[in-house]
Amino acid sequence: MEQFAQNYIDMHELCSNQLKAISDIIGCRTSKMKGHLSKCDHCGHIEQSYNSCRNRHCNKCQFIKQTMWVDKLKGKLLPGKYFHVVFTLPEGLNNLIYINQQQCYDILFKTAWSSLNDICKNPRFLGAQTGAIAVLHTWTSTMVYHPHVHFLVPAGGLSEDGVEWIQTNSNFLVPVKVLSKIFRSRFTDMLSQMIECNNLKLPSGAEWKSLKESVYKKKWVVYAKKTGKTVDRALEYLARYTNRVAIGNNRITNVENGEVTFRYKDKNTGRYNREMTIGAGEFIRRFMQHILPTGFYKIRYFGVMAAANANTLRERCFELIGKQVLLPEFEGLNAYGG
Repeated sequence: MEQFAQNYIDMHELCSNQLKAISDIIGCRTSKMKGHLSKCDHCGHIEQSYNSCRNRHCNKCQFIKQTMWVDKLKGKLLPGKYFHVVFTLPEGLNNLIYINQQQCYDILFKTAWSSLNDICKNPRFLGAQTGAIAVLHTWTSTMVYHPHVHFLVPAGGLSEDGVEWIQTNSNFLVPVKVLSKIFRSRFTDMLSQMIECNNLKLPSGAEWKSLKESVYKKKWVVYAKKTGKTVDRALEYLARYTNRVAIGNNRITNVENGEVTFRYKDKNTGRYNREMTIGAGEFIRRFMQHILPTGFYKIRYFGVMAAANANTLRERCFELIGKQVLLPEFEGLNAYGG
């Protein structure tokens, strides 16, 4: 893709973090990133190794980082079953969200968690304080802009007095229709407050009142299902969503004549066995939509899973469940090797 990148840069106005992502990805593990020489003590053979770019949008750098992150998480996850909950925003808000990414992604995390947390505390449902690990994604398998957040939630929670671990029904966490309505209300209310305070930009020609009415009429999608019976299964499931980029090199099948062909997911089978061919410029444009704002945290921890509660609520949960904390296997290792 290097041969198409400069042409795209010349024809489009990109922000600094997008330009840096392009430069880093192209230069990753090449002489542009510098490197070091390794010499064999026995035969004297010398081998050149180049450094990784360490950019979080680089496919080559994220695989090892994902493995180490999942390993570190083993000691934080509570034992037992988990639920996978996904909060998706309606397409009508895409333009507003894209030009206000930092603020809108923060609102997405906050309102999704507050909605889930409050309904879990309700005695009619779980009736306990739970926790979650949340991961932001902004793409579909064809790299179309589609902001949504994945939550991994334990199938239970700590009682209000902190003396009991309350287990949820084996196949049910909370009613998603109710959760969806609460989430819709809170997200749009917070957007309204930000817009009234002039903290958000509206798309050219847009009027918030009509836009709000339009998206409020739509059904906001909240999805929930079990991930499996063990922590290892939950980790395996979560690993699919963490430290990922919009598309990996393994999905690109051909680049020629100014076009890129890549595999994408078949909605009926769930397998990446369908192919799409688009122009190189359009391919880069789609990828650039998913470069996150500098310093933005796409993985966040809430409730009993939050770092602030590691020595209090989370430790209490481990005691009640009867599980010891596991130490990471890869602690202290360099994720990039250069």
